[in-house]
Amino acid sequence: MRKPAAPAYRMAQAAGLLGVSVDTVRRWAEAERFPTRLDDGGHRVVDGTALAEFAVALAEEEPQLDGVTVVGRSARNRFQGIVTRVHRGDVAAQVEIQAGPHRLVSLLTREAVDELGLVEGMLAIASVKATNVGVEVVAP
Repeated sequence: MRKPAAPAYRMAQAAGLLGVSVDTVRRWAEAERFPTRLDDGGHRVVDGTALAEFAVALAEEEPQLDGVTVVGRSARNRFQGIVTRVHRGDVAAQVEIQAGPHRLVSLLTREAVDELGLVEGMLAIASVKATNVGVEVVAP
């Protein structure tokens, strides 16, 4: 089975996935923290795989809020983010999603991962209930 290509995201979409402003994403792009290109419509975009790698690196940085290091957060039950890793086994699969500063890991059947077409760099929603994390795919 051929692996689908990762999508590209406009700056506003990348900002939403990273939990920052569009201006921040533009500054990071100008500082070459991740590569960008122009799409067929002339819009500046970032490849989903590159954005996924950057999201993981960004989440490992010390979070700051008005110059104060944040040491704890509460969260809601649904996290829109970017798929940063898909590891398929014979029967089961592990999917990692970076949703802003949150890294979510879900164990699913390989069949479910294949049916959803999950690949690194794509947009997904992790829904959390107790210790179970499900994965939803949104329309492009």
